Amino acid sequence: MEWVTGLDFSKEQLSIASHRQNFVPKACCNNIEWIEGDALDLPFSDGYFDAITVGYGLRNVVDKHRAMQEMYRVLKPGSRVSVLDFNKSTQPFTASIQEWMIDNVVVPMATGYGLAKEYEYLKSSIREFLTGKELEKLALQVGFSNATHYEIGGGLMGNLVAKR
Repeated sequence: MEWVTGLDFSKEQLSIASHRQNFVPKACCNNIEWIEGDALDLPFSDGYFDAITVGYGLRNVVDKHRAMQEMYRVLKPGSRVSVLDFNKSTQPFTASIQEWMIDNVVVPMATGYGLAKEYEYLKSSIREFLTGKELEKLALQVGFSNATHYEIGGGLMGNLVAKR
């Protein structure tokens, strides 16, 4: 059986994930191990993983270069990383639609769940994030052999795929 490792620096988030895992009746969810750790200093040996996926995480680390270096380090040669996040669009229209959706859909919905504060930072974090081309350049700088950023969801989201 293949194992999946989930990593986060937040004990609270890991606790929620672990708790939710117990309510999924599928056998595929019994092979997930939750580990508290730092994306800038991954607690794994070199070449440990067959693949890495990151969802809405790279945008939130303070040193994106170091985080990408760590992902490269713990991946086996020939394996891939996939980084999904909001897209920092270079198209003004797409960026304005994205900001409108955050202001008028995402934050109001989060407010209804008492989570407004957790989502109000999105616009500024997306503005400060890297464009797709910058993400590709970063992946190549740390050693990945190729990197492609795909815009999805009409350019509102993006997925960087890079091969070690």
